[in-house]
Amino acid sequence: MKYAFFPGCSLDATAWDFGRSTRATCRALGIELVDIPDWVCCGSTPAHASSASLAVALPVLNLQKAEAMGLPVMTACASCYARLRTANQKVRNEAEERQRTERITGKPYNGQVEIHHVLDVLVNHFGVEQVRARVARPLEGLRVACYYGCLLTRPPEIVAFDNPEHPTCMDDLVTAMGAEPVAWPFATECCGASLSMTRSSVVGRLGHKLLSMARRAGADCIAVACPLCQMNLDLRQSDAIKSHGDLPQTPVLYITQLLGLALGLSNKELGIGAQSVSASSLLADRRPATVASTGGNP
Repeated sequence: MKYAFFPGCSLDATAWDFGRSTRATCRALGIELVDIPDWVCCGSTPAHASSASLAVALPVLNLQKAEAMGLPVMTACASCYARLRTANQKVRNEAEERQRTERITGKPYNGQVEIHHVLDVLVNHFGVEQVRARVARPLEGLRVACYYGCLLTRPPEIVAFDNPEHPTCMDDLVTAMGAEPVAWPFATECCGASLSMTRSSVVGRLGHKLLSMARRAGADCIAVACPLCQMNLDLRQSDAIKSHGDLPQTPVLYITQLLGLALGLSNKELGIGAQSVSASSLLADRRPATVASTGGNP
């Protein structure tokens, strides 16, 4: 299995641990990722809020390069996934948009490159049973709240590879790892997304609601597949608790980090140790051989 990989800005910067764990986990499973050469920012979040032209042209620049590679695209950031899929839909279905984009980029593009999120690849292409067969260190006893957020499943006509209201792909992967996904009602609620800089009070309120419900459901940690979700629930967690009421600290890990642990990869390979809320003691209770803290920088 081979994909043109679009890391996007976050996975090369603030979410470097998501990037590292995605690459390491795919490598361990034999999924080959080839970086799109000279990729550019997809425009999320500011482009689609300020320029309809750039909101489509920037993703298309990357899709044109992937088309030249002759490969389907895989990305891990939920926001990048949404922007790439939206651009594809626009140029495929709106002739005027396609012509405008071709004028901006200087090349034709008809929206035919396949775009997949890493969860789609793991669950629907590689397969949950294949993952289960590769697990070397089952995460037994770990209770996980799988948090999908807004962008992975909605709007369904653009991004859906799972049920938009009741997605299960992360839950299925967690089960395959030997851990236990908890049932909770906020799996697709919004965390505040990019409001963390402009309206942090909203993010604090929403984050506290999510963290509180995950704890009430019996979760030991939260699994995410979006850099914005991880930042809002992890980095902003202390602010949310300070403003809205005391809660036990809850580690927030990328689903690829949990999967990598189950596959037998080390903390260093997965970027575990970069979180504001440490997961080391939680994971040490279950997998003593894998949890020595590695610090926060790539």
